Amino acid sequence: MAVPALPEQSRTSPSPHSLDAFNTAPADDVRHTLLTCLRSHRWSHRLTDHRPYPDLDALLAASDEASYDLTPGDLTEALAGESLPALPDDTYEAAHMALDAAHAAYEARFGHVFVICADGIAPDEVLDHVLAGIRSRLTNDPEEERVVVAEELRRLAKGRLRAVFGF
Repeated sequence: MAVPALPEQSRTSPSPHSLDAFNTAPADDVRHTLLTCLRSHRWSHRLTDHRPYPDLDALLAASDEASYDLTPGDLTEALAGESLPALPDDTYEAAHMALDAAHAAYEARFGHVFVICADGIAPDEVLDHVLAGIRSRLTNDPEEERVVVAEELRRLAKGRLRAVFGF
């Protein structure tokens, strides 16, 4: 069975949608929008299938619930769509090199991209946040890290959903 292509995830907020439009849109359109928030087909299908949502809080709660049920295969699928958070344009080259080296060590240990939610972190603190996260998580065993990754993906999806609806 062929796996459908995944849409690109935007690092900028997609245009805001209304919850009414989300609730009534064709399922394929909704799944496409959801895949920009988290590249898991199971997660996007589950959220689509449980429409309509009375309010954004109900959708976010459903997102959390669906995120908690992701299998290791679902996590692998979601991780394939992720990349490191963007650094501010004025970040020094040495900082980029430090991040590249830390990320290479992380990928060598765990076999996938490092993910961390940087929502609420000031742009000039993102690099320190990411580097500290990589350093502390390199000591995790693979199962501990899988739990942390699942939580970070859940937080990322929730923030991206808020952005879709203009929050």
